[in-house]
Amino acid sequence: MEYVSALLPPVVMAAFFTALVVTIVKSQGGPNKAKEDAVVDAAFARAEATRQADGSAEPSSA
Repeated sequence: MEYVSALLPPVVMAAFFTALVVTIVKSQGGPNKAKEDAVVDAAFARAEATRQADGSAEPSSA
């Protein structure tokens, strides 16, 4: 019976991890993708406008 108590925690963790990955994959795309992308694009645009307004230097490209 020791093997059951030894294997139970990794099996439970694997099941939860699998459920987490499935949930993440299922939540990608779909009808809200365009709205989520628009929110991210707006946040990037605000950050860029703020950076340019402050006169910060362009990020260096190597």
